[in-house]
Amino acid sequence: MKKSYDFDFLCIGSGPAGQRAAVQAAKLGKRVAIIELEVEVGGVCVHKGTIPSKTFREAVLSLNNEIPTIKDTPVEINRRSTDRRRRPTAEKLFSRVDDNVLCESRVQREQLQRNGVDVISGSAEFESEHSVRAKSSAGDRVVSAEKILIAAGTKPNPPKNVDPKLTCVITSDDILQLEELPRSLVVIGCGVIGIEYASMFANLGVDVTVVDGRSVPLEFLDSEIIEELVRQMEDRNVTFHLGESVDCIKPCNGELQLAEVLLQSGKSLTADLVLMSTGRVGASDALKLDNAGLESDDRGRLSVDDHYRTSVPHIYAAGDIIGFPSLAATSSEQGRLAACHAFDIAAEAMPAHFPVGIYAIPEISMVGQTEQALCDKKIPFETGVARYREIARGQILGDDSGFLKLIFHAEDRTLLGVHTIGTGATELIHVGQSVLGLGGGLDYFLNTVFNYPTLAECYKVAALDANNKLSL
Repeated sequence: MKKSYDFDFLCIGSGPAGQRAAVQAAKLGKRVAIIELEVEVGGVCVHKGTIPSKTFREAVLSLNNEIPTIKDTPVEINRRSTDRRRRPTAEKLFSRVDDNVLCESRVQREQLQRNGVDVISGSAEFESEHSVRAKSSAGDRVVSAEKILIAAGTKPNPPKNVDPKLTCVITSDDILQLEELPRSLVVIGCGVIGIEYASMFANLGVDVTVVDGRSVPLEFLDSEIIEELVRQMEDRNVTFHLGESVDCIKPCNGELQLAEVLLQSGKSLTADLVLMSTGRVGASDALKLDNAGLESDDRGRLSVDDHYRTSVPHIYAAGDIIGFPSLAATSSEQGRLAACHAFDIAAEAMPAHFPVGIYAIPEISMVGQTEQALCDKKIPFETGVARYREIARGQILGDDSGFLKLIFHAEDRTLLGVHTIGTGATELIHVGQSVLGLGGGLDYFLNTVFNYPTLAECYKVAALDANNKLSL
């Protein structure tokens, strides 16, 4: 006789992976529940990560009137951004963020309710392979499930060599708690989160310094994209200390509201605020995984097979807690696929080509291969570039520095990679993603008519550029 459980499917966490998995399982007619640590659903994505940071970016651009025009010089841009009389307050910026977070959380809760998914508040910890305890101020509740999905997400990597008394040293999870904008900011780490916030605060007139042991930021990007990003950030008075490691962070002259960042090279930096952006670790330490026969790696992540199944056959994991690529969009799809596999529903694997979006100022996106990766694989290729200043829509938008690069196979002319920086980059990328996914190439772009004036016209111009080079 089949053992009776409280639920057919239980998700730990309501971020993109947990929420999508729960809805998918419910649509399969299963009894589904989510255990969520926060008061509202949405996980880190809605409350501390993707939604807040991207809303903050748009608030910075609109409230600070910081979208540059063709006629603007770096001096003019900096003059506008450093005029603190015109700069929006932290309260005004974050009120917009709070409104969007609340709205998105309500949308997701309503979706869960429409699909009959139970939401249980509390922190989760395994009691056994099939049962989980939800601990909350209202009391504990133990629930059992036939299948379980761990989608607990991540948390900031704990800062090291930092005086614990320093209240001005924060992580990205603490950004929304700022009561006023700093005059100076040191960002430790030049990954996606660090670069995004560094560029946003720089556009508010904050003196920003970025420190990282790596020689270049966002090294997985196309080299020309990186060069343009760094150039624009430096034009906004961002200082880069790359190839530099932090020795320690301590109060400056005994003041807890002012930090002194000592680098191993002997340099010293002083700032009102230090943002620690040194990576994230899986939020698995409180789950008592050993009670379920599981263990995480040294960064709190779980290992899964191609069907997102852990070493315990009925327990699955998806989203950031399983590591790369750690994107909201891919986490959502992983959750859906995990739910399908859990109940033996045929589902195609996630496509190999998925877009990466970086919401810095300027915006960046890519899909497919980089030039360096193709060189390493000894694959012959040719590139085509279209610059926004050549496109009517780019001129209308006042963006004369953005560009789109296409990479084609030099022999069969198939599309291999798309890289873009500038206004609307994360939207523009999807045209190339579709062509890439369908196996299309240069001839498609040469023979296709695009709306005029649009940024999508960049695809035609870049294709013509590549075709001219191949013809030679």
